[in-house]
Amino acid sequence: MNRLLLGSALLLAAASSALAAEVPPAVLAPPLVTAGPKLVEPHLHIARSNVTGHARVALTFDACMGEADERILSTLVNERIPATIFVTARWLKRNPKAVAIFLQNPDLFELENHGEKHIPAVDTPVLVYGIAAAGSPDAVRQEVEGGAAAMVASGIPAPHWFRGSTAKYDLSAIGQIRAMGYRIAGYSVNGDGGSLLGAAITEKRISSAKDGDVVISHINQPTHAAGAGVARALVDLKAKGTEFVRLQDVADTGDDKTTE
Repeated sequence: MNRLLLGSALLLAAASSALAAEVPPAVLAPPLVTAGPKLVEPHLHIARSNVTGHARVALTFDACMGEADERILSTLVNERIPATIFVTARWLKRNPKAVAIFLQNPDLFELENHGEKHIPAVDTPVLVYGIAAAGSPDAVRQEVEGGAAAMVASGIPAPHWFRGSTAKYDLSAIGQIRAMGYRIAGYSVNGDGGSLLGAAITEKRISSAKDGDVVISHINQPTHAAGAGVARALVDLKAKGTEFVRLQDVADTGDDKTTE
């Protein structure tokens, strides 16, 4: 019995060694893990109106990939509600009609940079919510510059704000992006949980925005229930007498040196 066990062990070891010799080292390398530098998710607030019953709120929308959410876009246009839209190069390519609407309403829409390929602006190779980060300073620069170039090529004015995929950064990437001349857009109210929340909770979150808040939601998921909640919340806030502003129109304060 011992000889049989020993023989099996030797055969297994030999087979493992043979497999290791045949498989390229890159295949045997461990998968990318989440361990890495400290990541921050910066907050951003705008100057308050300080007028009772007249809250000032900045609505910001990420257009990551996918299609334009007409429920939200039509509400913004029909209700004449200003907003700041962060667009990726990927989204711009797929949604020329929505881009045209943005450009036809310059009094409503400020268009800003959400990156080229929608990858987290982190300069170390880690995963953020399962998404591989840029992984190096050069890749962070390409994500930012590639997004800006696509915007200009689409007839959009050169951007001044940047918001990376997942809205998480490491401090060194924040310093790099600021040195490139961008303010980095955090937020104070997560309106739709990455467009994964239901309509009712999304409406409640956004409708509860207070004086000086910056709301983040998504305008690229027309099949998600969250979009219906966003559209209803816009009407709710307007009915309350909310003053809607774009980021370019008002003073702001961001933490983690994102706007200093």
